[in-house]
Amino acid sequence: MPTVNDDLPLGADAEEFSARVFGAAEPPSGGGLELAPFRGVRFAPEVVGDLAAVTTPPYDLIDDAEVRRLLAVGGHNIVRLILPPTPEQARDTLHEWLAQGALTTDPEPSLYVYEVADARKVLQRGLIGALALRAEADRVVLPHENVYPGPVRNRLALMTAVQADLEPIFLVYEGDGDAADIVDETAGGAPLLSVRTDDGLEHRLWRITEPHLHARIAADLRPRRALIADGHHRYAAYRTLQARHRAAGDGPGPWDHGLALLVDARRYPPHLGAIHRVLPDLPPHVAVDRAARFFKVTPMPPDLGEAAARLADAPRPAFLLAGGDRPHLLTAPDPRRLGEAMSCGHSPRWRGLDTAVLDRLLIERAWNVPEDERSVEVVHHDPAAALDRARRTGGTAVILNPLEVEDVLAVADAGERVPRKSTSFGPKPRTGLVLRLLH
Repeated sequence: MPTVNDDLPLGADAEEFSARVFGAAEPPSGGGLELAPFRGVRFAPEVVGDLAAVTTPPYDLIDDAEVRRLLAVGGHNIVRLILPPTPEQARDTLHEWLAQGALTTDPEPSLYVYEVADARKVLQRGLIGALALRAEADRVVLPHENVYPGPVRNRLALMTAVQADLEPIFLVYEGDGDAADIVDETAGGAPLLSVRTDDGLEHRLWRITEPHLHARIAADLRPRRALIADGHHRYAAYRTLQARHRAAGDGPGPWDHGLALLVDARRYPPHLGAIHRVLPDLPPHVAVDRAARFFKVTPMPPDLGEAAARLADAPRPAFLLAGGDRPHLLTAPDPRRLGEAMSCGHSPRWRGLDTAVLDRLLIERAWNVPEDERSVEVVHHDPAAALDRARRTGGTAVILNPLEVEDVLAVADAGERVPRKSTSFGPKPRTGLVLRLLH
């Protein structure tokens, strides 16, 4: 069974660790894609006030300064559960909020329709439910990125302490069937709640309680497969918690499912953005000089927006190096060097990914930088933020084009992983609108 080895170093090989926690070696169980109803736990507006003020983006999109600010303010912000000083404090806070009625449990098992819209259109609409956990050998729930021990341990410790799923992972599937029809029909009625956040987005939630609709949704989803768009570390924590219970001799239980949002990508195609890199110890002039031995290097106008537009139009693979006086565009890698770097046993589609070329040819060969979380920061979705971070550290920002959704799906369907932090699927579900207890 997959387990998290507490002796496994944080820098352990991602592929090895991913195989262990996703259960790649387990035989298929024969189960299909399943999203089960559950009794959702939700904030009571009459107790906590404005739901926009107590809910947040996912935990990994909240920076340290914002966490400190929200914790200092107190009140009922969900950050006190998802990013607490200790897991035990989150457990105590959850119990306190349930006891005082700040959080209430819905009376009957439900699936929840979740929608995000701006002033012009619906950006995303899907189902929140309890996802049945499957071994990777089942080819039902497909990961597309590797995971690392540190974040898995962190989420597992929190989940174990609070005995709850505090925020849904995000999956996409190709359906356009009965389940999608039921989602859209449900969204035609009055929502259970509606929250407008500071970014101008409207988040709405509906509840599906009718067993005959649950049965229709289950029948439509069963033969399908889903891609984990966001939440690989949380899904790995789900699977590891399940393995612990099985190893302890426990029978079926709530640990066999995990909270998830499932979106039909045919009805509501996700946005796929890039995640840019910052190498804080690599001066920009050094990065450009060394890259010139492997790529054609073209100086760009100082304006980052104009340079990024040139990157978007460039033939792939292409990268924008920023941090110095002006950005530099990298294109047309040397074919011989590229072939040597990418002869790694992966499929041709994987070898053509920009992030794979970045890791193997630029970071590993041109720059000889160890690919760890200190030497290569991968937390910037905004090119301007990546550039600002690079300038503050004296390092180099690498601005990337987003991958294509079809490439990610094809790589995952073939049983491969894209390089870590290659994708930023969105819009991501708002945290705190609905929780799931494990008892």
